[in-house]
Amino acid sequence: MKFFVSTPLYYTNAPLHLGHAYTTIAADVVARYKRMRGYDVFFLTGTDEHGLKVEKAAVADGKKPKEFVDELVPEIKELWKKLEISYDHFVRTTDGYHERQVQGVLQKLYDQGDIYKGTYEGWYCLPCESFWTDLQLADGKCPDCGRGVQKSKEETYFFKMSKYRDKLLKLFDENKQFVQPEYRRSEVLNFFRDELKDLSISRATLKWGIPLPFDSSHVTYVWFDALFNYWTALAYDGDKKRQATFWPADVHLVGKEILRFHAVYWPAMLFAAGLPAPKTVYAHGWWTVEGQKMSKSRGNVVDPHDILDNYDADAFRYFLLREVPFGMDGDFSEKALIQRINNDLASEYGNLLNRTLVMIERYSNKAIPPAGPKGENEAALAAAAEKCVAFYSAKMDAYEFHHALEGIWEFVKEANKYVNDSEPWNLAKNNDARLNTVLACLAESLRLSTLLLAPFIPVKADEAWKQLGYSGKASEQKFADAKWGLFKPGTKTSRGNVLFEQIK
Repeated sequence: MKFFVSTPLYYTNAPLHLGHAYTTIAADVVARYKRMRGYDVFFLTGTDEHGLKVEKAAVADGKKPKEFVDELVPEIKELWKKLEISYDHFVRTTDGYHERQVQGVLQKLYDQGDIYKGTYEGWYCLPCESFWTDLQLADGKCPDCGRGVQKSKEETYFFKMSKYRDKLLKLFDENKQFVQPEYRRSEVLNFFRDELKDLSISRATLKWGIPLPFDSSHVTYVWFDALFNYWTALAYDGDKKRQATFWPADVHLVGKEILRFHAVYWPAMLFAAGLPAPKTVYAHGWWTVEGQKMSKSRGNVVDPHDILDNYDADAFRYFLLREVPFGMDGDFSEKALIQRINNDLASEYGNLLNRTLVMIERYSNKAIPPAGPKGENEAALAAAAEKCVAFYSAKMDAYEFHHALEGIWEFVKEANKYVNDSEPWNLAKNNDARLNTVLACLAESLRLSTLLLAPFIPVKADEAWKQLGYSGKASEQKFADAKWGLFKPGTKTSRGNVLFEQIK
């Protein structure tokens, strides 16, 4: 079984912000979950390094474009390392293999008559790298980002996107999962239901880009260049078999502001190239600060490096995917982050682990005991576990991370309630035979919840796994083991440091 998940390529005109981290963490969680399910996963991320924005940023910094992006890319890779992003390949649009394959596609489309020369006249939004007509503008501004546009008229090459309108409509009709969440489908359909204009795909006034193979005086429009990364990167080492095996992509995770490019432009380009469209494009919402969208140009970004200087990376990962339903907008605050750390990670999951290990250490000589006779409470806990796993699986497959975590926490709360109801400290005082049953069930609750949490908090899950006495890593276990009752009596526990400290 194969599974291909990607992030968008991130512009290298400035350091990344919280929104970029959000997308990449979500993609990492998908990749880790699918590996647990036994899939052969290809997880792709990378950088979009061409275009006017990058060229202007380089000039402002007194550097050549390639020098400028070469300095920024290591910072991005370092951030992904800090966040435990397990990507399989990092593509750069300045990579030779990418440029050669893009030029090959351009030549193919030109030869078959899908690219023609003309003159473009309209409005250009530099932040979005987008062209607009008078009718598409919103109060004279870019309809996507709300910022100012510039009048543009120049010689250009057009891609016959209008030719593929009917095929796009058929795609939307036959694959209801193509654009997710469901409520985004109508937004995209409205863009081209009545008319789909041909797309300007070259710039004669720009030098920083991939030259057209049939006219070196023009460079490729940044979106035509960047979108093909998803396909070109599969053959980064010349392995065309991998490219054929993994394509089409199973899911592209993108911000909602670039959904149109991925759900309209991208499949049309693929159709022209003779390739199938991706199975799903999932558009998530924006993170705001005091109600405003984060953006480099507004200067209100939250720097992930700053967050990681003060907070645990796994806690940050957990917060971003637990706080807001994936697909919806959310407002970031450190207060909310601290509340999630204190209430969810420290008081509920972390406390359950610590108190269970203390009791196993004290009452069972640091070894998980065999379970004895079970009663109604044990049956209820086992049923809650089975319900949790089924719910988790369904929500993860639907990219509803918030709900998947919600399901785990319902089970963790049940396990904490089970401790309080069972009162193992009193069972120990009275030499009650049920003590072993209670300790075994608690250890099993932690084994199961830790396994399910591993895609979200891989480092802390591995630490918890080790403290529970299991070999290997939680992040490398198989989902088939997410079943109640697979604990191993006699396993020696090893209580370590507290996973998540309370923050005052």
